[in-house]
Amino acid sequence: MTLALWAVSLLCFYFADTEVIALDPWSELLLMAKGFITPDFFATEYLMEALWQTISFALLGVIIALVCGAPLALVYHKPYIAAMCSFIRSIHEIFWALLFLQIFGLSPLTGILAIALPYGATFARVFSDILQQAPTSTLQTLPYRTDRISRYFYGRLAHVLVPVRAYVRYRFECALRSSAVLGFVGMPTLGFYLETAFRQGHYQQGAALLMLFITLIGTIPYWCRVKALPVYVVLAIWALPEIPNIDGALIWRFLSQDILPPMFQNQALQSQMLQSEALQASSMISSDVFSQFYDWMSQLLIEQALPGVIATLLLALAALGLSHIFALIGSAISDKRLSGGVIANVNRLLLLILRSVPEYILAFVFMLLLGPSMLPAILALAIHNGALIAYLTIRHADNVGVSAHFTHRIDGYGYEVMPAIYPNMMALLFYRFEVILRETAILGMLGIATLGFYIDSNFAEIRFNGALVLMCVTALVNILVDILSRRILYSKDKSQLGCAH
Repeated sequence: MTLALWAVSLLCFYFADTEVIALDPWSELLLMAKGFITPDFFATEYLMEALWQTISFALLGVIIALVCGAPLALVYHKPYIAAMCSFIRSIHEIFWALLFLQIFGLSPLTGILAIALPYGATFARVFSDILQQAPTSTLQTLPYRTDRISRYFYGRLAHVLVPVRAYVRYRFECALRSSAVLGFVGMPTLGFYLETAFRQGHYQQGAALLMLFITLIGTIPYWCRVKALPVYVVLAIWALPEIPNIDGALIWRFLSQDILPPMFQNQALQSQMLQSEALQASSMISSDVFSQFYDWMSQLLIEQALPGVIATLLLALAALGLSHIFALIGSAISDKRLSGGVIANVNRLLLLILRSVPEYILAFVFMLLLGPSMLPAILALAIHNGALIAYLTIRHADNVGVSAHFTHRIDGYGYEVMPAIYPNMMALLFYRFEVILRETAILGMLGIATLGFYIDSNFAEIRFNGALVLMCVTALVNILVDILSRRILYSKDKSQLGCAH
């Protein structure tokens, strides 16, 4: 499987556009390094406000997602619920934000709902999986005719509170990254000021903002306490920017006209005109409308969806292979039995920093250095996801025991430690492939011709109907990749079980 993964990734990297277009990347890198050495923490006028808005959007988004996702986990076994959640979580938060921008504008509702919607679907899926693994022994000890809610809380949920809380905290960390990235579409979070600083070459200001964001992520265990959450929620609601008045007529126009294909937008008016015509004429006009719809859809799929899907898959698969290599090297260097305590601890800190920076921000920085090609996106996705996989894998490796004959060299590590952690690493890699694919799509907003590029172009040109079709294509691709990844892992587990027997 590893050799096949490397072969496919190498082939995709060969066909990907990895040309370095920047005229003088080294001088730009020197300026960035100078900015990180001398960060300016007082250059941003609304720094604390942006920092708190980032936390507020993430916190309120996760709370709404929990309120919606936790009940759905109880009925997730129903096919239509699972299909709905799969579709919703397959579309990235930034695409939902672009959609909600057309309805609510630059309102806090846009940022909060953009996080809450896909995260709620994710909570439903993960909580359902966790509940299925919960032991059922307590259910047998409950009194006869105990109501379903009590059976759920005392018989199932009580057994899985620890993994549920751990996953909620992890999703809150992800929500902080998503909240920051929403600043790239105009929301008043750290990402807005971060993009402005880097785009204008104010690297001292950008470095300060990035350091603050990494510190915010790294210190979550210290300031994000369960007892303090009610206070945070009240402060988050109180500090939200003013929600502008929402025009119901504009929302109705968006839902009933703007998102429809061009030939259907005036269908109501045409149907009124057709009431006075013969049935034959009505039939001819209807067939003409559907013919136009077929031509419009075919053109959209062939000229935008197909090249976008190809570019997205090329980029994602190339990044997947590089993520695997990065994870292998990162986890090996971070093992204290192999590289020693000092080097391992420094590398673990580096992994924590790299996994805390959103891929979108890394790609933006690399694009300033290397120019607009697929190479910055591949590097950004590989570094972020490889660091995350290595960070989680090394925690597993710390619990792996070694024999008294362990050599503390690469051969001993490869013989005793790697076989124990490698299956888990591959499972994490295939799980992250779905995430890589979603992030690949949004990197198109930086000018890379993935599906995200065409979606962003349609939104910019006020062609909401085309953007919605391409968002559905994005969701479909993510769902298919998720199914394929699960089947590969499932067949691998079955083959290992057969060998064991």
